[in-house]
Amino acid sequence: MTLVKDRVRNFVNGQWEDASTQQTLPIYNPATAEVIGQTPVTPQAEVNRIVQHAVDAWWDWRSTPVVDRVQPLFKLKFLLEENIQDLARTITLECGKTHAEAVGEMRRGIENVETACGMPTMIQGYNNEDIARGIDEHLFRQPLGVVTAITPFNFPGMIPLWFLPYAVATGNCFILKPSEKVPLTSQKIFELIEKAGFPAGVLQLLNGSKETVDALLDHEDVRAVSFVGSTPVAKYIYSRASANGKRAQCQGGAKNPVIIMPDADPDMTTRILADSAFGCAGQRCLAASIAVTVGEAYHTFKPLITDAADSRKLGFGSDQGVDMGPVISKESQDRIKGLLDRGLSAGAECLTRDPYSTVEGHENGYFIRPTVIENVTPGSELAETEIFGPVLSVMRASTLEDAIDLVNRSRYGNQACLFTSSGATARAFRHRARAGNIGINVGIAAPMAFFPFSGWKDSFFGDLHAQGKHAVEFYTETKVVVERWPKEWSRVF
Repeated sequence: MTLVKDRVRNFVNGQWEDASTQQTLPIYNPATAEVIGQTPVTPQAEVNRIVQHAVDAWWDWRSTPVVDRVQPLFKLKFLLEENIQDLARTITLECGKTHAEAVGEMRRGIENVETACGMPTMIQGYNNEDIARGIDEHLFRQPLGVVTAITPFNFPGMIPLWFLPYAVATGNCFILKPSEKVPLTSQKIFELIEKAGFPAGVLQLLNGSKETVDALLDHEDVRAVSFVGSTPVAKYIYSRASANGKRAQCQGGAKNPVIIMPDADPDMTTRILADSAFGCAGQRCLAASIAVTVGEAYHTFKPLITDAADSRKLGFGSDQGVDMGPVISKESQDRIKGLLDRGLSAGAECLTRDPYSTVEGHENGYFIRPTVIENVTPGSELAETEIFGPVLSVMRASTLEDAIDLVNRSRYGNQACLFTSSGATARAFRHRARAGNIGINVGIAAPMAFFPFSGWKDSFFGDLHAQGKHAVEFYTETKVVVERWPKEWSRVF
């Protein structure tokens, strides 16, 4: 599958238009290294115009009853489901994951649209009558105004939908700036948004890179910023947005540990952990990256996970029988190779086949084979750095307490998982592990849409996370009204 190598377009005030800039960035199919499109770098002046359209649209949208604001979301949910296969093919083309992974991604995104359709209940405030004699008090939730999301390459369909439906259902106007590496999926989603019937200016799509992002972060009419990406960039976005008086929720990187107890089911643990570590080529913020085996679990688990890694079939994600696709870019491939080479030179040992061997038929693709390594020294670069690729480090601990201490020493706190048959062990782990998303006998502790996507320490900057009630709180500000009606009160009493 190929696409015409045209520039992607912005969706501005209800219309598709070309960005005025001549500066573009190439879009690659990572399985073949073929250029499949161009992303324009929208300049600041154009960003300002797009924000102004949102400002102009906001008051009428904010005044639209919430039961009416969710009607286009119901339509969007139907359109996304109707076009899920086409969307999945586009995700595979530009992101590299398998078709099944892409379909799964879209289903999680659609769940957020579905949850946001319940906004008439979710946005409710509360009140008390007679807080003093004849005086009532009310709390209302009101929208912020213009908000934006800056989203990453690894989930081009799902992550924008962590933010978009909640933002507009609560009465805000929303601007999406997708990753310049994967803008094609957003093009398709916004084609469906156009059909769903949102008023002009309520939802807009803006393509670009850092220059475009900085223009959004500095614009005085942008009230809130959502971001998902690496920790250094998350810190940058959070710092600049906060300095400009904006709300910010910035999801950063991760180094997700999994503890395997001796009483864990070997086959189930191996199957789930292999999917966690190698699914989506390890390019997800909840991918398992360190397996901490406790006691005798090492001897059982090590050969099983090695075989599971070596047996995975690599290739273009749309091809039949492919288990894993490439990483996103040549830069990512080279970065992962550099981390592995330095780690192996420092004494780590690779348990699987050559991570760099080419994939037949896709010799130019950006592939790293599923890789299991051991003898990784705690505190080393390989142990501390988010690899964001299909690499799993196997470490050893004598006791559960030692394993939890290893988990808690990490500067990240996105996810931690445990495999065991003991309820008491599970309870001790979930109580003591310092991470925002905890999994017990699951490898990807991804919250459902009606729960927040939590994250601690250097994995998250902000107070309120994506999804669910946190999203409603993030996109609204509370107004408390204290009122007395003395003339009316005297007539009654």
